[in-house]
Amino acid sequence: MPELPEVETVVRGLARQLHGRTIIRVRCHAPRLRHPLRARDFAPVRGRRIMAVRRRAKYIIVEFAGRWTLVLHLGMTGSFRFVPAGARRDKHDHIDWLLDDGRCLRYNDPRRFGSAAAELLSVAGGDPPSLAALGPEPLGSALTADYLRQRAAGRITAVKAFIMDQRVVVGVGNIYAAEALFRARIRPTRAAGTVTMREWRRLVTEIRRVLAMAIRAGGTTISDYVAPDGSEGKFNVRLKVYGRAGRPCPACGAVIRQQVIGGRSSFFCPKCQH
Repeated sequence: MPELPEVETVVRGLARQLHGRTIIRVRCHAPRLRHPLRARDFAPVRGRRIMAVRRRAKYIIVEFAGRWTLVLHLGMTGSFRFVPAGARRDKHDHIDWLLDDGRCLRYNDPRRFGSAAAELLSVAGGDPPSLAALGPEPLGSALTADYLRQRAAGRITAVKAFIMDQRVVVGVGNIYAAEALFRARIRPTRAAGTVTMREWRRLVTEIRRVLAMAIRAGGTTISDYVAPDGSEGKFNVRLKVYGRAGRPCPACGAVIRQQVIGGRSSFFCPKCQH
């Protein structure tokens, strides 16, 4: 599944192409993605000028004049590309947004776990109603060691699952949680309530560092992810523990272990992480 750096890369690519454009028609070629899919549900954004494209957690928010938005999620295998309006569709092309410049923004999703919906903002630049319960952004000032320590107090949940909880902090997906915990020297199975203030400070620093590095590299391509221009993420070469079970730790040489935590494969060094 695309995580925060991949979604941020997609947002930046879309923003360059969509700002100032107008959607003149919408075509839906499948009955549903994660939710039912009907062209008439996008009527509020037709004919409106696109003012901005931004990210909230792993969601893509396209803002239009009049406070209307498109709230998009890539699911497991979703991707966008720009094609001529009459271009032949591929098997898993599910939505076409036809633009006023003759191009089409096309959404492809083989597994159909993505979503797309029009929502009205109560305040321009705010969160759409469907995203109101999300936690703070990991790259923003609201994420602090003190905030995490307070939220984790008394919690026996594994710290990896804790920082992947979108109600606690958004966008720290499986790959980057594993990498940040390794760099912070915290074992992912540790109970969140046992992490010290000093360790939380290290972890906040490493979450931000790992995400920033991954964004600069265009994200991490494991299987399906591609940016709107067709390019793949290049952070793979900088992964230190994720996907490296049975291989030596790059810091100490111990064998990296794999364990399922919260239903997700987790990777860590038994010597470096405590």
